[in-house]
Amino acid sequence: MKTELTAFLEKYEERIIGQSLNLRLLLSSILAGGHVLLEGVPGTGKTQMVRTLAGLLGGSFNRIQFTPDLLPSDITGSMFYNMKESSFQTLKGPIFTNILLADEINRTPAKTQAALLEAMEEKQVTIQGETYPLPEVFFVVATQNPIEFEGTYPLPEAQQDRFLFKLNIDFPTFEEEKTVLREVIENSFDEKLVASILDIDAFLRIRKEIEKVTVSENVLDYTMQIVRKTRDTESIRYGASTRAGISIGKAAQSWAYLAGRDYVTPDDIKMVAKPALRHRIQLSPHVELEGATVDQIIEELVGSVPVPR
Repeated sequence: MKTELTAFLEKYEERIIGQSLNLRLLLSSILAGGHVLLEGVPGTGKTQMVRTLAGLLGGSFNRIQFTPDLLPSDITGSMFYNMKESSFQTLKGPIFTNILLADEINRTPAKTQAALLEAMEEKQVTIQGETYPLPEVFFVVATQNPIEFEGTYPLPEAQQDRFLFKLNIDFPTFEEEKTVLREVIENSFDEKLVASILDIDAFLRIRKEIEKVTVSENVLDYTMQIVRKTRDTESIRYGASTRAGISIGKAAQSWAYLAGRDYVTPDDIKMVAKPALRHRIQLSPHVELEGATVDQIIEELVGSVPVPR
């Protein structure tokens, strides 16, 4: 792994305490060119996690608070008539950034959600019939609150499929939470102190190197067996899409690169399978009634597939 990435991760874990695995998965996702759905209760540091990532990357950052009255043009932008110059001009929206935090995406109706999700897929935005490309590094992190559903508009399965990972943000341990509390009380935590470790050009060069990480035929077979197993088990009502297999493969390349390797192992596939699948499958009703969770079923499923040697 490049020295810059090692320094990047060290600084990231120093700033965001108690979320090491999620930080690494978040970095893997942006390196793989994917987007992330973050789910966690309020006050667990989701915004800080994304803002710090942007700061360390040296990229631009925008945050949109999704509300029921948010319009698609509030995200993408609009045209207005400039009376001084007697011409129409385009006002680009907050989506034109490197890293976009879509806060509480399920608080806005489907039409507005779709405006963002279309941009995520096509990496371009159309304003009044004219198309504008988004930056080459364009990373969306959308958040959801798992405990409050009143007044929300759940993301349809087809839209959730656009996200490479779904990460669950849990509370840190007692000692980690105490450290956060101490830093805030002692005013030793200042988000303005985040200095960039990389720049966009260096980041793009690393992405090119990750594309060369080898995925052997055996590992490809292993990935496909896991994905297809989600469609053949009674525990799962709707299995994962082809895009799920692509997501696992690309994320595993990034994960292997972060581990300092130029090839993907079955363990890399196992590591990224759960966050890449948990929002793409739907459990059978009888399994939900028995109280099983999506993560438990994925673990059982991955464990049942023979590991290639």
